[in-house]
Order: sequence, then C-alpha cells, then structure tokens
Amino acid sequence: MENQTTVMEFILLGVADDGQLQYVLFTILLVIYILTLTGNILIITITLINHHLQTPMYFFLRNFSILEIGFTTTVIPKALANLPLGKTISLRGCLTQTFLYFMLGTTEFLPLAVMSFDSYVAICKPLHYVAIMNSQVCSLLVITAWIGGAVLVLFPSVVYFQMPFCSSNVISCFFCGSTPMIQLKCGNTKVLECMNFISAVFTLLGSLAITAVSYINIITAVVKIPSVAGRQKAFSTYMSHLTVVSITYGSCFFMYLTPTQTNRLDLSKLVSILNTVVSLLLNPFIYSLRNTQFQKALRESIKWNIHPFTDVAIPTHPSIHAFINPSTNSCQ
Repeated sequence: MENQTTVMEFILLGVADDGQLQYVLFTILLVIYILTLTGNILIITITLINHHLQTPMYFFLRNFSILEIGFTTTVIPKALANLPLGKTISLRGCLTQTFLYFMLGTTEFLPLAVMSFDSYVAICKPLHYVAIMNSQVCSLLVITAWIGGAVLVLFPSVVYFQMPFCSSNVISCFFCGSTPMIQLKCGNTKVLECMNFISAVFTLLGSLAITAVSYINIITAVVKIPSVAGRQKAFSTYMSHLTVVSITYGSCFFMYLTPTQTNRLDLSKLVSILNTVVSLLLNPFIYSLRNTQFQKALRESIKWNIHPFTDVAIPTHPSIHAFINPSTNSCQ
C-alpha cells in the first residue's frame, strides 16, 4: 500500500534544468504570451467596434479568442513566475490550474466544431444562411459549447479531487496538467484514467466528426465553384483553418486518447508545449490576422478615427461572395 501524505505544495520540474536555458525559455514564453494576448485582444476589439465584422463567423471567433486568452493565462503566467523565482506551486493553485486547464482545453474543441458548421452553412446553404445562423442560434451555440465543456470535465474532476496524493510532490511538467498529476495519486487510478479517456473520446471524436463532415462538404462545394479566383479564395481561407484544426487535434489525440498514462511523460511534455504555447500563438494569426476581410476592417477602423464619416459596406460572411450576392446578418 502506497504512503499517503498531506501535500501542501508541488515542485514543477519544467522543461530544462540548465539556468541559462531557463532564461532563454522565459524570454520565449514571455514573447509568445504577449503576442498571443495581443492577437486575441485585437480580434475581440476589432470585431466589436467594426460593423463589417458583425457576422456569425466573427462572433464565434471573438468568443474563441476569449477562450484562448483564458486558456493561455491559466498556464503561462505561473510558468513565467516559476522560471526565474523557483518552481513551486501551492496545492490550491495547482488544483485550480488543473481544473481550468482541463475545462478550457476541453471547451476549445466545441467552438472549432461550431465554426466549421458556420462555414458549412455559408458555403453549402448560402440562400438560407441568414435564416439559419441568426443571433439566437449563434448565442445558443456558444452557450452550449461553454456549458458542454464544463459538464464533460465535471465527473472526472470530482473523482480526481477526492483521491489522495502519495508522498511525492514532484510534477514532471511546467504546469499542473492532468497527465502528470495522475501519477501522484495514490491507489488505483485506472478509473480516473478511464473517465478522462471517455471524456476525451466524446470531446475529440464528437467535435472532430462535425468538423470533418463540414469540411468534406465545404471542399466538395468549393471545387464546383466556376470562378478560379473564387476557388482560390475559398481554399486559401479554409486551408488556414484546417492547419489550426490539425495542430490542435493532432497534439490532443496523442495526449488524451491513450488510456495508459505511464512512461509517456517526457514525450507528453513536448506535446503539451506544442498544444499550450505554439498552437495558441498561431490561432489568432491564422484565423483572423491573415484574413483579408479582417485586415480591411482593421485599416478602416484606423481610418475611422481620422475620417469618422467614411461610408462602409454591408457585412457578410466572406465565403458567401463565391456563391451569391451579399446578405446582411448580425450576431452579437
């Protein structure tokens, strides 16, 4: 029987023991965190103040950016504080970080599925887009995504918080994630691992199924566009989206769709860096900052401060232009 103990704080091993390398990592993490916050805050601000972007697509992107800010802030600020000052975190802080990381990370996949469905309606059912993606439906989809993410992690979290810790308080990671924390639990953790696995299956495979079906129909519709310029514009937009989807799903499939957690911590640590840091940095740039409509809205927002009475166009989903004339819709 394993020794149980009252753990009051944990030691985070991080990703490197070399002092100079830690300062390099501190600089890299700080730059990435600032860029991630800047990109997502810019998305939120521009989509709120510029009525060109008052459409369901950017409504979902705005909520996705809010989610990513929360997810990033759950991990990186504490990691930055630990690198130069010491690698400890309190029990309460660690449990809070674990729950928020698990909950926000799970919720992140549901807006991806929602945005894929929105793109599917815009491409495949353009004449019905305004009627289908009205403000009530948009709000309901976002609320369902947030509630669904919380519900999916609720039962595993209850079991997790009830299990005692063993004598070790060393976490083989730079934050309190579910995989390294399970290794510190006493007793049989198979039930908890199985619950995490089932939750991951529902989250990843369920949202991936919606995303895959949506994009299969999108690609099928795009290849039928008679205009070469229209096909190139649509493919350029959705290939960028698929890049983010591939990185996010690929890393999480490795981390969570394996029931056995043992002897995978070193590789999982590298994958968690990709999923927690790199992917979150790429998302705002790929989804919006490289989007020509967003760039145009950004320029017009800057010009608005100089010429506040400049005429502006009616907002539309960018993909609809390839099929029909613009139609108005607002989802706030």
